[in-house]
Amino acid sequence: MPLDPVSGIWFELHGRGTPLMITLPLMATHMASMGPDSEVVLRDYLALLTDRFQILLVDYPSIGKSLDIKPEELTADRVCHDLLSVATAAGFDDFAYWGYSWGGAIGLQLAARTDRLTALIIGGWPPLNAPYANILAASRRKIGNVPPGSMVILRSPDQYRQWSFYYESMIDWPEAEAVAAMTLPRLVYFGAVGDLVEANLPINIASTIRQHRGELEARGWQVIEFVGEGHGVCMKPGLIVPPIAAFLDEMVKND
Repeated sequence: MPLDPVSGIWFELHGRGTPLMITLPLMATHMASMGPDSEVVLRDYLALLTDRFQILLVDYPSIGKSLDIKPEELTADRVCHDLLSVATAAGFDDFAYWGYSWGGAIGLQLAARTDRLTALIIGGWPPLNAPYANILAASRRKIGNVPPGSMVILRSPDQYRQWSFYYESMIDWPEAEAVAAMTLPRLVYFGAVGDLVEANLPINIASTIRQHRGELEARGWQVIEFVGEGHGVCMKPGLIVPPIAAFLDEMVKND
């Protein structure tokens, strides 16, 4: 049974080859949670990757077939511990990590806390000067008035509080120092018009990555901007997977 007894995370493996964990927007029970219209997204991701990567998908946090986590327990420490635990349960020692938006923010935490990552791909989240304060404030404003789109995967409106506890745990994270210390192969991608407004607060994602592009590239990051695309670019695997897979292929070749 693909349930990690330590973290309570339900997981599934697809393909063979280099270990690669992909978190949100993909899930282990993707179609059951996101609906049948999401099948094409999952199918296209896997079709472009599983010939040479073993993909680990997870139901996280407290979604799909995974066990519940109390909202107040969802901290950066807990998330990293859980994802490293499920990677071990899946038979992954070292692995590449790929996440988008919230999943991208997680990737930075993992890269700062473990030497098990072979590569880091984050989408829709700035590695530098990320809007942690505004997204924390926005998440707090939405408690009690959860947007319908958020309830697609959540089990109850009360669960929405978990995002506030997560971002609160990162407010004092030494971002600049942590990112400067990263030396593993790393890539960030985003839709060019991917800035957001949440609860009337600006969540500047695309413009922030663009502002720091030169600094990131000087530090060894590969930066990909998808012109004309918004924050939903992660749902277009035919567009985003080929250049990211090429980055991973190069990483494997040079390993």
